[in-house]
Amino acid sequence: MTKNNQPLKIGISVGDINGIGLEVALKKLTDKRLLQWCTPIIYGSTKVVSYHKNIAKIRDLSLHSAADVASIQPNTVNVINCWMENVKITLGKCTEDGGKYATFSLEQATEDLKAGHLDALETAPIHKKAMQSSGFGFPGHTEYLTEKFQAPLNLMLLVNESLRVGLVTNHLPLQQVAAAITQSLVLDKIRLMDKTLRMDFGVDRPAIAVLGLNPHAGDGGVLGTEEIEHILPAIEQAKAEGILAIGPYAADGFFGSANYANFDGILAMYHDQGLVPFKALSFGKGINFTAGLPVIRTSPDHGTGFDIAGKNTANHQSFREALYLAMDSARQRADYRSMHKNALKPKKNKPAPAPKGESKRKKNQGNPKNRRENGEANPVKGDKPSKNRPAKKPSDSTAQPLAKAPTEPIPITEQGTAPQPPVAPSTDPIVVKEEHNDSPQ
Repeated sequence: MTKNNQPLKIGISVGDINGIGLEVALKKLTDKRLLQWCTPIIYGSTKVVSYHKNIAKIRDLSLHSAADVASIQPNTVNVINCWMENVKITLGKCTEDGGKYATFSLEQATEDLKAGHLDALETAPIHKKAMQSSGFGFPGHTEYLTEKFQAPLNLMLLVNESLRVGLVTNHLPLQQVAAAITQSLVLDKIRLMDKTLRMDFGVDRPAIAVLGLNPHAGDGGVLGTEEIEHILPAIEQAKAEGILAIGPYAADGFFGSANYANFDGILAMYHDQGLVPFKALSFGKGINFTAGLPVIRTSPDHGTGFDIAGKNTANHQSFREALYLAMDSARQRADYRSMHKNALKPKKNKPAPAPKGESKRKKNQGNPKNRRENGEANPVKGDKPSKNRPAKKPSDSTAQPLAKAPTEPIPITEQGTAPQPPVAPSTDPIVVKEEHNDSPQ
């Protein structure tokens, strides 16, 4: 529930209509308990959704058709019609239509997300070649949403319970990875991971492991210098900023020894370095979370599943976990912002106000007349008392007699400090003679 005790509004983009995205979504949405916590809103077409509902042989699921987000209904699964024409569905095939209608769905859901009509967005899988053939100009959801929300940086974060693996580079060809690894980029990703673990996952002081780029993390520069030149300096700078970042670690030994269990987040340098071990440990249960956006976006960690599309064998567990994380992170971020919005700021220490009349006295200190009245004799060149008006002497009621300076040297005790003389302090310098013992100890 949100703070006003209303279910969260969770948008769902359909992804590629020829894949398994709608199948896994509808399988999860048959659980009516879900409606206690959220109002699901599918962006697509009632015709396409009904087609996949029949393929998956789902009977006990009602759908509410809506023209826009303003006409949705609570306690049911809503479908916003992003197009009205008939669509040719070719299950298991990469087609231009698959990319075209996935784009329509994503664009409408994104607009409602930007307008604040949704609390979070879960995206079903897309096929990148189909998207490109339809004119989609981004490598994937992550890059598209980053531009649409004008986010300065994003972090692709794979999540399965306490295992969280982020990437420095996302969908980048391997031959371009080394040139993309810079100290500034690695440092920015460490900062962003630290921020999202605090804000979206509720980790107070995250421990972050940073992997190296090269085999054995470069072996001291023998197998590559990126660790020495870029990754390690970024880690050291992050530590100086108070971030608990440790590394660089060799990826094979790090995961092979189960060291990953000791950290709240793991930062890999490129796609397969992070996703291969993550999916080996979490396949079917993993979630893709996009950090760095002003909104919450999740997706299942699998693809379009063309090889099993239409066979009603797709496992919906990853979609379910992504839906739960979308709700949990939306609440967590709202709580975090609420707590930090009115956080107490340290007050600057202001100097104590001067006693009444002090500023006036300081202002008049440079006045020769005032100095003479205070008993100061000739403090400034040319300021001589008049022959007919001698300088004013201090009155006996306020003047203190000055003690005569001692003529004998003051002895030094064994502790090296001089005992206080039984006289008032003198304005003349006191010469202290010390006896040095030059004999060896």
